[in-house]
Amino acid sequence: MIIAVDFDGTIVENKYPDIGKEKAFAIHTLRTLQQEGNRLILFTSREGEKLDAAVEFCHKRGLDFYAVNSNQPDDALFKNHTAKVVADLYIDDRNLGGIPDWLTIYEVITHQRAKRAAERKKRGWSLFRKK
Repeated sequence: MIIAVDFDGTIVENKYPDIGKEKAFAIHTLRTLQQEGNRLILFTSREGEKLDAAVEFCHKRGLDFYAVNSNQPDDALFKNHTAKVVADLYIDDRNLGGIPDWLTIYEVITHQRAKRAAERKKRGWSLFRKK
């Protein structure tokens, strides 16, 4: 699953242009989702040095994104400009109804992934061909 994640107000408390305090379990949950095979994209309105600071903040905590403000890791065109990225899921504090806690986010994503796998199995779809 491709998951686009906002930074300010989502991974950290919103103190823009500064970096706020890390939200409880945000980095841990995102690392876990990544280890489970999800592709994470940092999708933020930060640009330039402020964007670099956000990426470094996450990196120091063991979280490196597949891409930043882009669908491809080396897409320099979008590094300093935000354009809508294509994702299966967007995690953002500006979501209608706000953002739930990170445990709830993890449970919802895990449930959605299990539901999709069950639907594929029901239809006879498989990620691997039987020999």
